[in-house]
Amino acid sequence: LLTWNAGHCCGHAMQTRVDDVGYIRALVDRLVMDYPVDSKRIYATGLSNGGMMTHRLGIELSDRFAAIAPVIATLFGDEARPKGPVPALMINGLLDKSVPPDGGPPGGRFTGAWDGTPAKPALDQAAFWARANGCVAAPDKAETAAAVVWRHRCEGSFAVTLYLVKNSGHAWPGGKAGTARGDTPTTALNATDVIWEFFKAHTR
Repeated sequence: LLTWNAGHCCGHAMQTRVDDVGYIRALVDRLVMDYPVDSKRIYATGLSNGGMMTHRLGIELSDRFAAIAPVIATLFGDEARPKGPVPALMINGLLDKSVPPDGGPPGGRFTGAWDGTPAKPALDQAAFWARANGCVAAPDKAETAAAVVWRHRCEGSFAVTLYLVKNSGHAWPGGKAGTARGDTPTTALNATDVIWEFFKAHTR
């Protein structure tokens, strides 16, 4: 399981000449070579800009990752078509001002976090992976006390699920605030548990 925090950027979040994807591919290959790693059970998750990096890894390294789980992340609409299908679980906060669930420019403390390209709505992440994974376009919608959940019906095991957590801002649900000024995470849903259950259900 590889994780990225908010400092890890990709796409419109930060433009650099560093080959992040090439580095991660080499890292994964090295870990598989040197340690007893099950190459069919390698997963990626990340928070905020790290979640955007997680999307990018799913797009470019679909041959390496068994599933991905971006948290409070987004897409911008100019992403390349993934090289292959990848099960994807996304978790966003309904009260997130930094990565607004309805899309648009970043707000809150992260107004300058990327180049100003408007983000797509949170649901567009699920639609993106549904197209890549050969899923039914219209998702099934369910609601709990903690979240609204959309699940696409997909071919094989290439599941696509999005959680929009009701009482949650720009924070990892069930976790700790990243900084003293950060949003207080909701305790109504534990993102770690939800992600792990999703990962356990998928192998490459």
